[in-house]
This record gives sequence, C-alpha cells and structure tokens, in this order.
Amino acid sequence: MKKVIYYMSLLFVFTQVQAQKDFQGMAVYESKTQVPKFEGMRGNRDITPEMQKSMEERMKKMLEKTFILNFDKSASIYKEEEKLEAPGQQGGFRVMVSSMMGGGGTFYKDVKTKSYTVDKEFMGKEFLVIDSLPKLNWKLEQETKQIGGYNCYKATVVKEPSKTDFRNFRPKKTDDKKEEAKKTSGETKTNFEDNFELPKEIVVTAWYTPEIPVSQGPENYWGLPGLILEINDGTTTILCSKIVLNAKDKADIKPSKKGKVVSQKDYDETVVKKMEEFREMNRGRSSGPAQTIGR
Repeated sequence: MKKVIYYMSLLFVFTQVQAQKDFQGMAVYESKTQVPKFEGMRGNRDITPEMQKSMEERMKKMLEKTFILNFDKSASIYKEEEKLEAPGQQGGFRVMVSSMMGGGGTFYKDVKTKSYTVDKEFMGKEFLVIDSLPKLNWKLEQETKQIGGYNCYKATVVKEPSKTDFRNFRPKKTDDKKEEAKKTSGETKTNFEDNFELPKEIVVTAWYTPEIPVSQGPENYWGLPGLILEINDGTTTILCSKIVLNAKDKADIKPSKKGKVVSQKDYDETVVKKMEEFREMNRGRSSGPAQTIGR
C-alpha cells in the first residue's frame, strides 16, 4: 500500500511539472491612442479644416491596432496582427511609421533572463534590438475590477518615455506655444511636430490578474504577479479582448534573428538622429512652395 501511495505521489508530481512545462496561452490586445486635435496648432497655413479632419481620421486608423501575445511560464512573443494592405499603401513607409507607433516586428521577452529581443525596420534598414528588460517599480494597489471575467488588480508605475515611440509625445501647452511663436514670428510655416513635446515622465496604470500567474504583458511591460490585461499611459490604452489557455496548437515562442544587432540606446540614437535630419530638411523647405499633407 505504501508503495502504491509513493508511486501515485511521484506520478502527481511528474504530471504537475509536465503541465507547467507545457503551459501556454494566447491573449489578443486592442490598442488605441488618443489622436491630438490639429485645430489651433501652429503649422502649414495651407492646410484647410477639411484636410485637418482627414489627417485626424487617417491617424486614428493608424493608431488602432490589434496585437497577439503568445506566452508560457517564462517567455512571450508580442506581434501586431497582420492585415491586408489597402491598394496604393506604401509598404516600407507603413512599416517605419508602424514601428514608431508601437507596432512592427516581433517583441520577445524572457522574464527569466530579464532580456528582450525585437526586430525593427527603419529607413529601409533592419535592426535587431537586444537589451535588458526595463526595471519597473510597480506600486500594487488594492483597487480591483473585472476584465473578460478575470479578477484584476491595479498597479501603477512612473517611467521615462521613449524618444522613439511617438505615442509618448504630448501637445505643447498654450504658453509654451506662444513663447515659441515669438521666435518664429516671421515664418509662414512650421513643422507639425513643433506642436508636441516629450514629457520627462509618464504615469502608467496596469490591471493584472493573478488567475493567470505569469509575469507577462503587452509590449515591454512585465514584472507583476499575473498577466497584464490592460495598460494605460495617459494617451494609449491597450486592452485584452480574448484569452485562450493551453490550446491544442502551440506557438513557437522564440526571438527573431533578422537584422543588425544593436542595443536599445544605439537604436534610439540612430532614429533620433535621422528624424532630426528629416526635421531640418523640412524647415529648409518652409520658404519654398506650400507643402501639404494627406493628399
């Protein structure tokens, strides 16, 4: 009898270990970013209200994305859901813009090694960013709510925004725009991006569920005692709309290997430098024929 109990105990332990090893899940996230109102912003005076409205609509669609997160106990891959491109869309430009708006590439996170790998395409070049996961000093709150039938708890963190994620930029305050307008009073046109600035820090609110005990979440968010089902940073909300656990077909959770290997710092410096060059080039055109957007 003792031997039977012993072997049954061993079988139970083995089954539990195997179940943890084979555990895998899939979560679908819908990402939406508030589109800034172009009305009243300093910019090209040739842009009509109709063009402004069209630009806002196009940007709204660009900032509405669907992502798939496949995860196990220690790693995950986060990727934008592939969609058919509309006729006439510029593939390369769309990929570049998407990568600066939170999309593009495959984001791999390994919470055991506390590292991540993400492939990015910028200006026709492919980069493979490999770096350490950001240290997020989460503050766990007592507030709760339900998301998709799961009990979720609130957590907040203050973090430094990324210079290469344009969702982090905020419209400038009226006083700041007036001050800058004095410096450029003789110009008839200014860059659209002159209306925006990068804050020193942003407050991120997360909702996680201990019912799915993995330290995973969308993008580079991690470090909570449960899967993150919702993220809000003030302008962008990423909300989980579907969860499938232990599906028959398993995803291949592995990092991408394509692109020039760089650190996050090196990649950011490359993007910032190129965008500054692009900005200066546009400034040089301000005295020439009217430049319009969205035609």
